[in-house]
Amino acid sequence: MFSRLFNGSRAAGRGVARAGKRNFSSSASATASRRVAGFAAAAAIGAMGVTLMTNEFSKSQTAMCAGGAPTIERKNTAFVFIKPHAVTENTKSLVSDGLRAKGLTITKEGTLSAKQIDEGMLIDNHYYAIASKATILKPDQLNVPEEKFKGKFGLGWKDALAKGVVYNAADACTELGLDASGLNKEWAKAKKAGKLIKFGGGFYCGLIEIEGKKPMYVFNGFFMSMRSDYVKPGAEIHYYVVEWDSKKLAWEDFRGAVLGPTDPADAPADSMRGLIYSKWQALGLASQPNVGLNGVHASASPFEALAERMNWLGVSMKDDEFAQSLVSAGISEATIKEWSVDPVVTYGSDSLPIKKSLFDSLEDTDSDMCIAQAMMINGAKGGLDPVQLGGGFTLGAVLATVAAKML
Repeated sequence: MFSRLFNGSRAAGRGVARAGKRNFSSSASATASRRVAGFAAAAAIGAMGVTLMTNEFSKSQTAMCAGGAPTIERKNTAFVFIKPHAVTENTKSLVSDGLRAKGLTITKEGTLSAKQIDEGMLIDNHYYAIASKATILKPDQLNVPEEKFKGKFGLGWKDALAKGVVYNAADACTELGLDASGLNKEWAKAKKAGKLIKFGGGFYCGLIEIEGKKPMYVFNGFFMSMRSDYVKPGAEIHYYVVEWDSKKLAWEDFRGAVLGPTDPADAPADSMRGLIYSKWQALGLASQPNVGLNGVHASASPFEALAERMNWLGVSMKDDEFAQSLVSAGISEATIKEWSVDPVVTYGSDSLPIKKSLFDSLEDTDSDMCIAQAMMINGAKGGLDPVQLGGGFTLGAVLATVAAKML
């Protein structure tokens, strides 16, 4: 099989080379055409490597499924919830009927109250990258770029800590006697006055100055308003755990066609967000949905869905089929837990490393490819033993490495 696949990749490379020679006659152009041929061969070999890695994993999963049970690589499982602003009986019916009409199976459904969300800090963990700076961690626990802080505010970070003038958003509300809406207004003033700095994705600091109160540096002050939508009296989410055959519906299409894009105004008319956007009055919503309040949330990948089931539903990794598939692929429960809050991960070659959010790295993958890519990322940090998946994985890894060197 390897010989056939490798010969096929070489043939693809030769085809591109022939096309290049027809279009370029100079020595320099000939060199360019050979490079194009090399790129084609490398791409083919790299794809073959990933395919072999994925196929080998799929075979191992099939072997583990006794009695002919469905294999994990065919099944996608997502976590979906109606956001508080859109929870009505009519919306629940629309979403549940719509999901089933698209061929999805609802395996679990329920409601979580504002009290449960608040006490369990469920929305905080859901938006961990943002909320960790606003409600979960104290300022002295944050990795603040000291030069950027001093460059923006003219005060050293350590000096600010020593003076006790830095707060996360939750403590700022208490100290200033403000509710979420009040802090959000002061945050907007700081932004307008140019007294706001972005340190990284979801990581902001603003100088809040209110007459009669001491000035303070606040982290992610905007989050409290977001949080209040979920924890104010009477708020709730209505959730669904759904699954479907990945051969019939790709995850990317689940998000794009079934759920709809972030801006509901751009969503397909028959998608969940498109329907809620167009029928908002009949559904009993107070206002038409927008980018922030877009009706419904759904997981962006199988891994994100696992993280959300663990957070919102308290699912144990030992009881979750997808989690156990990751464990079987050599990814420890400790790593899965670490990844569940969307850290930045580094992988790829030493010369051209990729540094990216874990969730973004796995976004829109189906379960089989999600596991294969998670294996690759885990391997980059030394957590994978390829031998446990047999020679097919090793061959795939070698081919991917060859492709990387060719490029």
